[in-house]
Amino acid sequence: MEKIVSLSKRRGFVFQSAEIYGGFRSTYDYGPLGILMLRNVRNAWWRSMVQTRRDVVGLEASILTTPKIWEASGHLANFTDPLVDCRNCKERWREDQIAGVCPKCGSTDLTESRAFNMMFKTFVGPVEDDAAVAYLRPETAQGMFVDFKNVMQSSRLKPPFGIAQIGKSFRNEITPGNFVFRTREFEQMEMEFFVPPAEADHWFEYWYKERFNWYLDLGIAPEKIRIRPHEKEELSHYSAGTVDVEFDFPWGWGELEGIANRTDFDLNAHAEGSGEKLEYFDQQTGEPYVPYVIEPAAGATRAMMAFLLAAYDEDVVSNEKRVVLRLDPRLAPYSIAVLPLSKKPELSELSGKVFSLLAGRYSTDYDEVQSIGKRYRRQDEVGTPLCVTIDFVSLTDNAVTVRNRDTTEQVRISIDELMAYVGGVLGF
Repeated sequence: MEKIVSLSKRRGFVFQSAEIYGGFRSTYDYGPLGILMLRNVRNAWWRSMVQTRRDVVGLEASILTTPKIWEASGHLANFTDPLVDCRNCKERWREDQIAGVCPKCGSTDLTESRAFNMMFKTFVGPVEDDAAVAYLRPETAQGMFVDFKNVMQSSRLKPPFGIAQIGKSFRNEITPGNFVFRTREFEQMEMEFFVPPAEADHWFEYWYKERFNWYLDLGIAPEKIRIRPHEKEELSHYSAGTVDVEFDFPWGWGELEGIANRTDFDLNAHAEGSGEKLEYFDQQTGEPYVPYVIEPAAGATRAMMAFLLAAYDEDVVSNEKRVVLRLDPRLAPYSIAVLPLSKKPELSELSGKVFSLLAGRYSTDYDEVQSIGKRYRRQDEVGTPLCVTIDFVSLTDNAVTVRNRDTTEQVRISIDELMAYVGGVLGF
């Protein structure tokens, strides 16, 4: 874990937020490479969940909304964690995570637990009174439930169909930690799949298998990931069944994604709270029904962290230790790097043309600083699958050397054939 945290800062994946002011607890900034990789994680999820499907559409709901939504959903009353204080060192902890012993000082002199609501409260408008109270959303799901009817009618969809969304959520966690694993501001990738009640079990199994295979397809080894069904006593009040896709983090197994059968709880709750009917009229039976909902809910930043951990490797190349991120090309911040052998103008001109050729399709880096060996190592460390070197022979044979990150093998390719070759290796 320490190696990933160090690499993240050194190479520009993740920085501590407000570091020059001493930092702000549990907040992080995603640097030049981090934002590229995070975008690729989002894109891979969207491509899998929306772009390649005919039964799922997208939505971007507001972060701020009426408190009536959170009252109807149960968040105002039930979205709590058990909070205890250590009387010795005054630290605060989640009771269910410390087994009766303060992690900081070891004291067992703890207060009685009390419910702590994790919603972030704010005020809308110029006056801070009860009429202006609002909350930052703790999940993206509710926006998809309250827009269920609008989306169904405007998109001319009928169950089974899904609404997908990627966006920021906010939870006032008592004990955030483990780098970006648990933070108060985070990004979710959620989909609500509305189904006839009789088909809920089928679609629940379908979606947790689909989501598990998504992580495998993007490079996480089978022994580092698992499906864990929730025990009956840990199910959420709305759930008829939940499984977690878990990753073997350095501190142990932790949740990457939860897939839940939320039944018709949410649509019924918002129908009651709003007075609007949130149902589907089945033309075949001539009867309306309230769909059940299957929800795959993943964390974008948590997934990015897992992909980094899974990809980290160390090997020896030319008798030197090498750090390499064996990221799937679809996730790597840069797909390819252009590396002129020299800064001489004649090479820079040709290298610029090669860069422009590649950058129109691929995320492309350009690096002409230090020896070519050190530049290769730098690209290996940030996960760049391919490097293209332009040398002085390139001026006469119109060809470049392409180096593979994983094998370190090099091939000579004509510039005219470069795009086709890169596409074949990267797979896109």
